[in-house]
Amino acid sequence: MAMISAPLRTEIDLLQKVMPGLAYDQLREFTVSTTQIAISVHPSNLVRKASLETVRKILLGQVKNWRDLGGEDQTIRVVLVGGGGGLTAVVEAELLGGQTVTTPNVIFVKTPVQLVQVVEQERGAMGFAQLALARQRGLPEIVTDKSIVQTLSLVTNGNPTPAMQSVIDVTRTIAQKMM
Repeated sequence: MAMISAPLRTEIDLLQKVMPGLAYDQLREFTVSTTQIAISVHPSNLVRKASLETVRKILLGQVKNWRDLGGEDQTIRVVLVGGGGGLTAVVEAELLGGQTVTTPNVIFVKTPVQLVQVVEQERGAMGFAQLALARQRGLPEIVTDKSIVQTLSLVTNGNPTPAMQSVIDVTRTIAQKMM
């Protein structure tokens, strides 16, 4: 059993590129919880609204300056957790149709906590973080026309054993209580 923080289909698509031919059809996904992704900005940034299409253009390097969104004349620095999984995979799947971020102004960090710290320090930053973490740090958010949601799931190879099912059930119960 494994835990993933991106849709199983997205994870399989990534794995098939480096490990083709495995029995991916045997994998079973059990959603534990979902969390909204916030698009956070530096506290001095006054931009608070953008369409997902505009955000997509930022990620592709087609929009590079906050001035184009009604903000200051400053380069947009996209901040993401590197490594290709989890939240970044969700952003790329949902906003870029599976393409990778191509803006030249990207900062990759190792952890979500580092991400919000960079957004707090970098005036031109736009970071993608779990909503609860962004709000915990008091970071302003860009409101979009549609929410971006991250799914947290447990995955088994084939049907879960009774012990695995117990873990799935307990994990779901705990996640429900935390909401």
